[in-house]
Amino acid sequence: MIRPALKDVRMWLTAGALLLALVALFVPRIPLQRNAYDVLAIVDITTSMNTRDVPSGTEKVSRLDAVKSALRDTLAKLPCGSRLGLGFFTERRSFLLFDPVEVCENFAPVDEAIAFLDWRMAWEGDSYVSKGLFSAIDLAGSLKADLLFITDGHELPPLPFSGVGPFEGKPGDVGGLIVGVGSHKRSPLLKYDDDGREIGTYAQQDVPQENRSGPPPPDAASRPGYHPKWAPFGNAVVNNKEHLAVVREEYLQKLASLTGLTYTYLASPRDLVQPLSAAGHARNLTVATNVSAVPGTLALVLLVLVYVLGVLDRRRPLIAILPSTRSQGAY
Repeated sequence: MIRPALKDVRMWLTAGALLLALVALFVPRIPLQRNAYDVLAIVDITTSMNTRDVPSGTEKVSRLDAVKSALRDTLAKLPCGSRLGLGFFTERRSFLLFDPVEVCENFAPVDEAIAFLDWRMAWEGDSYVSKGLFSAIDLAGSLKADLLFITDGHELPPLPFSGVGPFEGKPGDVGGLIVGVGSHKRSPLLKYDDDGREIGTYAQQDVPQENRSGPPPPDAASRPGYHPKWAPFGNAVVNNKEHLAVVREEYLQKLASLTGLTYTYLASPRDLVQPLSAAGHARNLTVATNVSAVPGTLALVLLVLVYVLGVLDRRRPLIAILPSTRSQGAY
């Protein structure tokens, strides 16, 4: 004769939960294949990156703050075994803060380094984006890492009419992303004093509106005041809205095509891991992985089922009584 307890489903569920909990305690680490990435992140810290035009909740934050938030989120999502290095771009070159280091073992110091990136680290106010990108590609190549170059693409002074200078590397030798950040609507460039205090915005006359170095544009002869020797660019006042900040996506896409990198826009949600994994070069690692969470989770599910069945069992006698109660009230 089978004992009544052996017929109780809850007893078997409890026994199963106990067995799974023991498995979770003693299961060995299992070797699993995992993709890892070596990444060098270079962040534009020039003046235009202070523009507060990136939505964040109910307010707008600066482009630099949005980049730091996205980078910290990327750091948290990169698989263990990946390595991340950090640097910044200003004037015409990219500067390396530290070589790529393993992201899980060094999470706290890398996260803190990203948080402390600041526009005051810049040694010059100019922003030669293409030269900074070429410099960053050289750095990433020397470190055998993919590049994550984040900028709004604002060249200051503007590019000469001859356009972008030659790229001396081989397109595609370094993989990775050029990430555009900032609004597609123009905003005034913020102005700061020598002590780093915000004191207003730049006016049209405060910012070079065109680059008059090198050969003049093809339409120079039709410009007011043109003289082939004394005024090859003419003397008309030009307003190309260079004193207004906007993400230069078309320009950044051109740079991506020139260098063999992939362009993406830092939209919301600001997830860089997915486009980086598509554009970067993964390293295949065999990692001894702790899988105790799987049996542990299953044990928890079984215990929840035991609780639910117990609640239903306690309610069953009451449900059985209710129809007879209604019947007596009908007479």
